[in-house]
Amino acid sequence: MLHLNMQGLQDRAAWAQAGIRLPRYDVAAVRARTWEAPAWLHFGAGNIFRGFLAAAQQTLLNTGRADTGILSAESFDFQIIDQVYSPYDALSLLVRMRADGSEEREVIASVAGGLKADCAGPDWARLTRVFCSPTLQMASFTITEKGYALTDLEKKPLPVVERDLAAGPEGPRHTMSIAAALLYRRFQAGGAPIAMVSMDNCARNGEKLRAGVLSMARGWAERGLVESAFLDWLEDEGRVSFPWSMIDKITPHPSERVQEELGRLGVADMAIARTNTGTLIAPFVNAEITEYLVLEDAFPNGRPALEGAGVYLTDRTTVEKAEKMKVGTCLNPLHTALAVYGCLLGYTSIAAEMGDADLKALVEHIAAESLPVVEDPGILSPRAFIDEVLHERFPNPAIPDTPQRIAADTSQKLPVRYGGTLRRYARQSEQALAGLEFAPLVFAGAVAKLILRERGVAVAAAVSNVAGIPDPTPEQMEQAVLAAKADGDSVGGCIRCTVTGLPAGLGSPDFGCNVEGLFAQYLYAVPAVKAVAFGAGFGFAALRGSQANDPFYMEGETVRTRTNRSGGVNGGITNGMPVEFEVCIRPTPSISLEQDTVDLERGCDARLSIHGRHDPCIVPRAVVVIEAAAALASCALLDL
Repeated sequence: MLHLNMQGLQDRAAWAQAGIRLPRYDVAAVRARTWEAPAWLHFGAGNIFRGFLAAAQQTLLNTGRADTGILSAESFDFQIIDQVYSPYDALSLLVRMRADGSEEREVIASVAGGLKADCAGPDWARLTRVFCSPTLQMASFTITEKGYALTDLEKKPLPVVERDLAAGPEGPRHTMSIAAALLYRRFQAGGAPIAMVSMDNCARNGEKLRAGVLSMARGWAERGLVESAFLDWLEDEGRVSFPWSMIDKITPHPSERVQEELGRLGVADMAIARTNTGTLIAPFVNAEITEYLVLEDAFPNGRPALEGAGVYLTDRTTVEKAEKMKVGTCLNPLHTALAVYGCLLGYTSIAAEMGDADLKALVEHIAAESLPVVEDPGILSPRAFIDEVLHERFPNPAIPDTPQRIAADTSQKLPVRYGGTLRRYARQSEQALAGLEFAPLVFAGAVAKLILRERGVAVAAAVSNVAGIPDPTPEQMEQAVLAAKADGDSVGGCIRCTVTGLPAGLGSPDFGCNVEGLFAQYLYAVPAVKAVAFGAGFGFAALRGSQANDPFYMEGETVRTRTNRSGGVNGGITNGMPVEFEVCIRPTPSISLEQDTVDLERGCDARLSIHGRHDPCIVPRAVVVIEAAAALASCALLDL
């Protein structure tokens, strides 16, 4: 058996036979030098650190561009150190997973040790010595965006922050307090320069880190717990810098499939565990191949040669453009849309969602709406970035990333991930903003559906007709659309939608208050919708009253109907049955066939042929939009 520890690394032939790469440097010597003269300390001992940053440092060590590793500190979930650092001598097994099913496996040994950032624990003195070392060039952070928050939603200090402000630098618990306390010790030890580098996936991350640290330090100064000279040193960017960064790499929860595969290769003790905080951890990290780190080159005490590991070193303006490109356009909004709808529709993987034509179309449309207003950072192409996301990264079945994980803290993510695009459109003109369709509807519809779910209301839609074919199979739909495309033409169709869980008695016969009218307002707001029919719809024209009426009956104490030809509505009021309707979507008007038109400038008849990319059928892509519109209408009906 192969054992992931320092002794186990001695059997290099066995690791090679298992197809697992080992470090190409003297691990013991590197570790000794790292403790003697540390250059890089990292806070946040989780997957993104082990699967990206530690691997980057290993690349530098393998190629001779570095001679020391990284020391890792955990300030939140100490069980990570106990369960996946200490038993494995701080080694990690990185499994890079390609879309074609192949894998790259490598033992990462660049981490010289893991420490608990606990001011009352046995590692605190050692951590303080590391931080006070004049050789330390940077302290980096991957603690999630919540790790920087000092206040609650009502802007009141968190209880831990209040305790830390009172205790001063002697008793820090919050990560921002820990960082401030260690900086204070470094100041007292001579004040060697240092870079404090947030590498978290959030906009202006360096600014967030600086604000958190300064807030704690100023609070201590106001209470007379630190001297004012410390604040002067801390605010001098020539002494303490807070570079901004953009990071991008998917490192999901550990995969049971990967665990099993490593077991078959003979690697021992690869168990997945859950900490007391709910974090899933393992001695291995499974991750995608793709990775980006764009970093502001502001290091007053020098830095590792990170450009040798594929890191982009640039100025703050470029970092901000790259971050906005990713967070507000090319990745995060698409991820969030899939996460929200994946949770609502019962999907358990992002890759599976990309196999759903409707959801794939949704994120493609969101990307298309965002691209015209994204600011190109220059070092990365927004178009190429999106193409990689949509065609390689999201569809990768080897990445067990779940919408449930990504959907965490959605309420905090939505303004960040969509707000920038909306603001940029608003700066162009109100007309430009009003022309947006998919991002606003998905934004509102997702929120509405979450609210409705709490009320037991569900919205589901599906294609019911394409090109005159009722309830087409995927093959029939594809054939009809491709035939129209080959002719330079387009086709329309219908979408059937059902809303379940609405109680009886909602709505009114009055003008403007009836259920059908309310739903129609939202449905007709969707461009290309040309007809809305509830229940039997136009089929009522061929029926007598005795055939059209829905017979009522008692089911216990509940009134129900044996049929639902009325679509769950009687006299403008819900009857407790599912609200059912069908919308008709017109064929895309932008076609390459020549059409008669008028030249307004010349005042004469003309012929028009439209070129460029135009969908020959928008019906499949409109399904999620109709669901969103129905969800909003349901919220309005419930007065939410």
